Amino acid sequence: MNSRDAVLTPRRALNGKDRVTLITGGAGFVGANLAHRLLSEGQRVLVLDNLSRPGVERNLAWLEQNHPTGLDVMVADIRDAAAVERAVARAGHVFHFAAQVAVTTSLVDPREDFAINALGTLNVLEAARAQPVPPSVLVTSTNKVYGGLEDVGLKLEDQRYRPVAADIAAHGISEARPLDFHSPYGCSKGTADQYVHDYARSYGMKTVVFRMSCIYGQRQFGTEDQGWVAHFLLRALDGEPITLFGDGKQVRDILFVDDLVDAFVLAQHHIDKLAGSAFNIGGGPRNVISLLDLLDQIERLDGRRPATAHEDWRTGDQRYYVSDTRRFEAATGWRPAIDARQGVERLYRWLQQMRAEPAAAPRKADRHSPLLAMSGR
Repeated sequence: MNSRDAVLTPRRALNGKDRVTLITGGAGFVGANLAHRLLSEGQRVLVLDNLSRPGVERNLAWLEQNHPTGLDVMVADIRDAAAVERAVARAGHVFHFAAQVAVTTSLVDPREDFAINALGTLNVLEAARAQPVPPSVLVTSTNKVYGGLEDVGLKLEDQRYRPVAADIAAHGISEARPLDFHSPYGCSKGTADQYVHDYARSYGMKTVVFRMSCIYGQRQFGTEDQGWVAHFLLRALDGEPITLFGDGKQVRDILFVDDLVDAFVLAQHHIDKLAGSAFNIGGGPRNVISLLDLLDQIERLDGRRPATAHEDWRTGDQRYYVSDTRRFEAATGWRPAIDARQGVERLYRWLQQMRAEPAAAPRKADRHSPLLAMSGR
């Protein structure tokens, strides 16, 4: 049965066939793609989300249309420990994506950023620990836990920054890099990251952290503060100028969401072996792109180059970040299959299609729900 605000009974020992996969922030960009994959494979999925982020209503309507059975939706807030426990009580595995996702927002209201990212994650962990058989938990963290990377020597090659050190240039930033939180967002996500890591060590729980670089793909409705690949494409489709913070030569490894979903599935399959680990996840050196590179590709796709404006560098901006994914690849056999050029074109075509379709209207039950939840990135 497909239902919203399902009645969930906490602290009841469920057998395997009764358990669902819980995705917090499951109506968000990443969550909706993972939910679709799992539901397509016949798994039962419980989505917990507040539907507050623009576009998530559309994602949820798409999930409900394509999966009339197997999907439950709970409108609840990860800051509400009792609501989280009701959801986690049914779960055999938890993908925790719900988060405040923008550095800029964290600078405006660091207390709320902390409550969502740090305390919300602790609520998930405590709810899992309270169960007779604790579910495994995978939490998405961020490359921002490594700070600004100011000590990484860089040189300019064409319109990209490139590390001077040969090993970083060849492989990217590894998990051996010391954590160095910068910005309230980096602090809150880093706090959550370390709690997840320690719950495996202190309580023997099966937890994994993905420290993710830039993820992009279908069902993403990006903004200036988060989801920059989609944001650039949307601005170009609207004929609007794009603001570049910094010089536009900063580099990221971008990972298409289908490849990320593959990584999630493999992590769940190998959870016994991976428990207690944190992995850097991104497109790696094979999928490196600068902001100026993306503008070049948009010009090829759209037939015109977007107008741009420049602003100063923002707090916590990294001129270079590329994930060294070798540890996760060695542990699971995973490798990204969709290259940056192919993936950007896929997202561009999908956004063109979405612009031609009417947006889903919020349902009355959602607008008046007594509970709130945070959407995924």
